[in-house]
Amino acid sequence: MTLTIDYAKDLEALLGLKHVTYKYGLSKEELFHEAIANDRGRVRKDGPSNEQKAYATKLGVKGPLVYYTDPDCTGRRVKDTYTVAWPEVVDQIWWKADMQQYDPAKYQGLLKRVIEHLNAKKATLYVKDVFVGADPSFAIPYRFVGEYATHAMFAHNMFPKDLPGVKDVEARRWTMINAPSFTCVPERDGCRAEAAIVIDIKNKICLVAGRADYCGVVKKTIFTVGNFLMPLDGRLSMHCSANVGPRGDAAILFGLSGTGKTTLSADPDRRLIGDDETIWSDNGLCNLEDGCYAKLIDLNKEAEPVIAAALSKAGTLIENVPPLKGRKMAELDPQELDLNDKSITENTRFSYPLSANPNVMPKSQGPHPETIVLLTADAFGVLPPISILEGKDVMYHFVSGFTAKLAGTEVGVTEPQAAFSACFGAPFMAHKPSVYAKLLRQKMEKHHARCILLNTGWSGGAYGIGKRISIKDTRALLNAALNGNLDKVECEVHPIFNLKMPKSCPGVDAKILNPRNTWTDKAAYDAAANKLRDMFRKNFADKKFAELGIEPVM
Repeated sequence: MTLTIDYAKDLEALLGLKHVTYKYGLSKEELFHEAIANDRGRVRKDGPSNEQKAYATKLGVKGPLVYYTDPDCTGRRVKDTYTVAWPEVVDQIWWKADMQQYDPAKYQGLLKRVIEHLNAKKATLYVKDVFVGADPSFAIPYRFVGEYATHAMFAHNMFPKDLPGVKDVEARRWTMINAPSFTCVPERDGCRAEAAIVIDIKNKICLVAGRADYCGVVKKTIFTVGNFLMPLDGRLSMHCSANVGPRGDAAILFGLSGTGKTTLSADPDRRLIGDDETIWSDNGLCNLEDGCYAKLIDLNKEAEPVIAAALSKAGTLIENVPPLKGRKMAELDPQELDLNDKSITENTRFSYPLSANPNVMPKSQGPHPETIVLLTADAFGVLPPISILEGKDVMYHFVSGFTAKLAGTEVGVTEPQAAFSACFGAPFMAHKPSVYAKLLRQKMEKHHARCILLNTGWSGGAYGIGKRISIKDTRALLNAALNGNLDKVECEVHPIFNLKMPKSCPGVDAKILNPRNTWTDKAAYDAAANKLRDMFRKNFADKKFAELGIEPVM
């Protein structure tokens, strides 16, 4: 299998790159030095476009690389993410606000101008060959080609490398061309802003044109591609974490931010498959990645010792954490950094290899799951702490993807706000939600997996009145489900949500299992529960899920 010999010829044939210099397959140590020496761009709102982007700490190459994005791109540019509306695929894509159509003719013009720009400036491009998916029987070859060494280092951290046994590498390879020095012109290029992220399914190209230099773009763009390709072959790509217990019992945990997905999957008694992106195939579960991309803001180092330790390791990458005031980054030990500093962004990030975790499954693979967990953090305080879901319930709650934002987290928000994200990752789902929901139900039934809805939110009242369900109770409920202790337990059905609630659970006060019992004012509970149920119904109607074959269950 030839990966290195013809890459320049391949890139000339695919893209037309001719007058560029390639730095192919550099080690992380080499990329570390290249990033500091050569990655240049804007790091301040009114700053120039040639400022240093990457820095070493006091530890030098033996510690992390610290990188700063463009101030307009401290997270994914959701409104500037597109897929080319080729006639061959236009009817398959789930078009939405964060997956907009790009006119094929405009795209071809934009791609041509980006290549001409790189050729004219005789750009130096870093090339890294990796894979999407840890299982060689279907892993997608992924070639990163870009102007920033930092991005190549990030790709090395985040994706499987040197995966033996992958077939048809050349024919199946996807290529990302990442050109932050280019400036899009909306009137000419057919985009919204000076930057655009465009997926070209027909030609297997991901184009990042302009200041979209947040590292997560390198990861989430190809995740969206995987979410298009995998279901076509009956594989379910999922925005979830996965782990395996001592009996060889695998579990997958879906959940939006703040629901406890990372905390609950990091169980010392269970081995991690992955913490964010997982594939369920006929072979079982496998990680789509080979690294972790964790939020750093307000990190509790005692609660997250793995991330805390990895902050000081060689080859890791810290994104958008400011230096201490009055101190240069080169003077600082990584452990001195103020992880509560939101002056650049609340979305400070950290990329580190999966191997930094102490308890990982060999080859990041595992068996078919016995338990599927849908996590929600209900700040209205009305959903049961745990509910047992079956076929149509699973599909309904999976496409709903509900959690609640807390009052006070945004200006003007005085009561909890419902948040619905289909498949617990709507922005990255390229097909309509029913495609993933049907696959989930089929696989669940084929492999006799149980499914629970686990509420890590509030009890006894809404946020501000009630109390958050304790982590002790949540873990006891989760462990009972994982161990099969709830499979045959007596249940009752919630009269408003139509959810099946266990009447008992080992290690948990039975009183909390029916949320109405925990409210002093029963009429207030009923009113709040009816209000949330109506939000579910409105979301279901607005998204037209019934037209996609999803059955309403409440």
